[in-house]
Amino acid sequence: MIRNVLGSILGLIGATAAVWSPFRAWYDGRHGRDYRIQELFTGAGITDTKAALLGSLLLPFLFAALLALVAIVLRSRLLMALSGVVVLGFAVLWMVRQGQAAGSLSVGGDGTGLGDGLANAFGAGALLILAAAVMSGRPRRRDRLAPEPQPDPAPAPVEDPAHPPAPSPWPPPPQDHM
Repeated sequence: MIRNVLGSILGLIGATAAVWSPFRAWYDGRHGRDYRIQELFTGAGITDTKAALLGSLLLPFLFAALLALVAIVLRSRLLMALSGVVVLGFAVLWMVRQGQAAGSLSVGGDGTGLGDGLANAFGAGALLILAAAVMSGRPRRRDRLAPEPQPDPAPAPVEDPAHPPAPSPWPPPPQDHM
């Protein structure tokens, strides 16, 4: 039970970081919410056009957070790991497409290059996968359906000649005469 609680806490932190990451700078001060999700899948690549909030990188991260919440409710390690893979997958896909558009990727201490929003996305994906590893999940079906062992029946009482058994309130069974 404690593993599920710890995994749930890690999953909630990871889901929160994933949803928060598009609101931080991803590259050269441009926030993740400014990148259109379609730009990741078209031949044109990353452009300077702004995106609507739900048409931005926020959408797959909201989906991953929803998967993480469902995983917590169902105690599903698979769904929790899938949400981490979604976050990491879109972060890596964005890096590839941004690298193609810019020609290279750089990290700068002065706010240029890769930003902390991308770092939040990678940290969120790692936390979600760690949460899946920590969770014990639900018991297996065969464990839940296995019959509980029955205790051994009590041994027959030993008759003590000094204390005869009490007479039965019921009449004796009929005897077969053959």
